[in-house]
Amino acid sequence: MINQKLAQEFARDWIDSWNSHDLERILSHYSDDFQLTSPFIALFGGEASGVLKRKEKVAQYWKNALEKMPDLKFELIDVLYSVNSLVIYYRAVLGKKGAEVFFFGDDGKAIASIAHYDEL
Repeated sequence: MINQKLAQEFARDWIDSWNSHDLERILSHYSDDFQLTSPFIALFGGEASGVLKRKEKVAQYWKNALEKMPDLKFELIDVLYSVNSLVIYYRAVLGKKGAEVFFFGDDGKAIASIAHYDEL
């Protein structure tokens, strides 16, 4: 079960991982069967459904994104949590706001996330 301390720790490390641009560190938060849903996948990831399944496919998508956005930096605004999920609310690229919902497996790794943005 997720509590406030675990949610805050995950959120801070997730933000720091992205800001480090260290793909392996970013990927360490996710299970091998991870599924990502994002409108940016539909726009830039070559998958019209907006969904990528399996960590290796997500890794390639994120590798390309990090290469295209060398100044990428996130800023944590807030984190909300439930039993086995949490939401990270953050400032994303170009001042846009993002909220990402994470669902966790028994091992504490994210098994799915759904990204939301105030504008694309």
